[in-house]
Amino acid sequence: MTQENALRIAAQKSKAWPFEEARKLLKRYAKAAPEKGYILFETGYGPSGLPHIGTFNEVLRTTMVRRAYEILSDTPTRLIAFSDDMDGLRKIPDNVPNHEMLAKHLGKPLSRIPDPFGKYESFAHHNNAMLREFLDRFGFEYDFYSASEQYNSGRFNETLKDILRNYQKIMNIMLPTLREERRATYSPILPISEKSGIVLQVPVEVVDAEAGIIRFEDEGETVEQSILDGKAKLQWKVDWAMRWKALGVDYEMAGKDLIDSVTQSSKITRVLGGRPPEGFNYEMFLDENGEKISKSKGNGIGLEEWFRYGPEESLAFFAYREPKKAKSLHLGVIPRAIDEYWQFRKNWHDQDADKKLGNPVHHIHNGAVPTTEMPVPFSLLLNLVGVLGDGADKAMVWGYLNQLLPEATVEQYPDLDRLIGFALAYHKDHIAPTLKRRAPTEQEKEALKDLDNRLSKLAADSSAEALQTEVYEVGKSYYENQLRDWFGVLYETLLGSSQGPRMGSFIKLYGLDNTRRLIAEALAK
Repeated sequence: MTQENALRIAAQKSKAWPFEEARKLLKRYAKAAPEKGYILFETGYGPSGLPHIGTFNEVLRTTMVRRAYEILSDTPTRLIAFSDDMDGLRKIPDNVPNHEMLAKHLGKPLSRIPDPFGKYESFAHHNNAMLREFLDRFGFEYDFYSASEQYNSGRFNETLKDILRNYQKIMNIMLPTLREERRATYSPILPISEKSGIVLQVPVEVVDAEAGIIRFEDEGETVEQSILDGKAKLQWKVDWAMRWKALGVDYEMAGKDLIDSVTQSSKITRVLGGRPPEGFNYEMFLDENGEKISKSKGNGIGLEEWFRYGPEESLAFFAYREPKKAKSLHLGVIPRAIDEYWQFRKNWHDQDADKKLGNPVHHIHNGAVPTTEMPVPFSLLLNLVGVLGDGADKAMVWGYLNQLLPEATVEQYPDLDRLIGFALAYHKDHIAPTLKRRAPTEQEKEALKDLDNRLSKLAADSSAEALQTEVYEVGKSYYENQLRDWFGVLYETLLGSSQGPRMGSFIKLYGLDNTRRLIAEALAK
């Protein structure tokens, strides 16, 4: 049996969520492959703002399902990153220039508003370029679709006519979901005024479905106008359904907050004679207080923030784990995500096929997991930087690392060198301001004196294991079965932190004399 066949057999039974999702697509086309010749995945993006951590997570997770499907099936796949740049500009973003100019274009499609940055032919073109640059940065494979280009080219014309043909059925689906005052003016179709260029929110009347003609009021005048070739767009739930039908989308996931939207869009897709895509609703991220993350509140962390303190793989690892479970997303989760990523990466190479498929790193690296390992955990680097103080730099950290790894170089361990940079930044911004070593109690002082005495008798080149043994012996003498309390004492009195590394490794890294100095400083308090 070839390795490829063994992998496919394991994938058919794997409980890893990307394979569970991919098997939905196998079932979808159990009788025959799709007529279009490929499985189509889609992710959507509203280009009124810049890409963010949610954009990364959705494209990443969708890509993971796509790659899982490719293990299970020989049917080709495509991924569309769809930008809804026909949307009317509702408000001016705070983080863009030329507010006065943008104010003159409120309500117009983003693709028909000048670029406030003065670089592209429209505001949408600017933000679309940012999206593509963002996706390219992480190596995602995708086809970029602009709503404006699709509408204007006539690609959606036939499905738009279907909307008119089934206008009342769609209204019957949507109206019960709306508040009473909204029902009075609601229309699935948003004509674009030929007078003002604004996307109008007005009631419409179908005049000729086959010709695509509607009637509506525009600035007090009754107007008959085509909805084809970019002269109108759809309300977004209807637009979503129209895209699913027109493009033949087979898979699209969405946040839990869009469950009702998926339900309504699916009903509309069926009315249009299409089949809603497979997918699932992922949970939203929470802040460290358990509250939903909100852009307006500013209680989350941004993509660039994460990448200041950790590599892309650590965010991918965090995003992979339990997507249907609400998770706290704050700066405190980054160190753990980094260390767990490297531990899972190390484990992958010795695992059987079924275990590999359930390992997050398999999906992060699409089965091509690098063989290099991380010799020092990120948590240990953070503690080292913490005791070195504000003057620490990469050269100083490498000097200490050479005590633990005598032959190690930047060239040999480039990933470690990156982690040192992340540790320095994380410590400076988030640990140093709160770092405070507490004074030990009298009992704790006795234990620390015992540890200092034991360390004084060890050779400078003692192994990390030998050092760890001495730490354990002191703990067993003073704390019996409460060794966790003993390590808490060491972390809080020597390192100024509630958590810490394996102490034998830390002492080896920091040096016996330096560690004894830390103990002396603690005893002097």
